Amino acid sequence: MNATDRRRRMLEEAWIGDAVLCLYCRHRILKDGTIDGEKFTRMTSNQFLTVFGDPSEVEAEIGRVYTDDGLQAAFQWIEAKLMPKFDKREAKRQPPPHRGTVK
Repeated sequence: MNATDRRRRMLEEAWIGDAVLCLYCRHRILKDGTIDGEKFTRMTSNQFLTVFGDPSEVEAEIGRVYTDDGLQAAFQWIEAKLMPKFDKREAKRQPPPHRGTVK
């Protein structure tokens, strides 16, 4: 397989992986009892995925897991590999409210 074919295959896998990632993120956000488009964007952005490498490569890996092992395995992969870092970033973004403040 030449470089052009490898790139095309990776992008095809990434296209599927992107869809799986979006579905996972929507499920996760809804578990919080909200519809939060801004959070969804942060979870799926290339800026966030760059933390783990080339965003297309990250999405391609998700696509391969989905293709080889199914949706639940892909969700587990995302939860284990991506979400710990996302959760840390979100915690820094939204510090907890101060306790004991006088109104």
